[in-house]
Amino acid sequence: MVHQDALDRVFASLADSTRRGILVRLGEGPATIGELAEPTGMSLTGMKKHVHVLEDAGLIVTQKIGRARQCRLSAAPLDQAMAWISFYQRLWARRLDGLDAYLTLDQGSKGQDR
Repeated sequence: MVHQDALDRVFASLADSTRRGILVRLGEGPATIGELAEPTGMSLTGMKKHVHVLEDAGLIVTQKIGRARQCRLSAAPLDQAMAWISFYQRLWARRLDGLDAYLTLDQGSKGQDR
């Protein structure tokens, strides 16, 4: 399964709305830190901190091109997070199906007791 510390970094990164917005923007294509900062009104230093958190989680990759640092998405950590979520989604679906079957059976036996 997924290493817990890597998964922790992914979910911690996704917990911030600014960082989720960065990922949405990078879904449209690569962007420099300046291009990411511009629509938010955030300083380059502030944006660099968010980019560093996303890069540490493996959600984005940066590359120095000339004087700018270009950012692009890295999908593997999101795939791992989705696998983790899907596992628990299936687990809870099975448990709820079991509860539904129990309640249906219980209602049927109460109807027969009358």
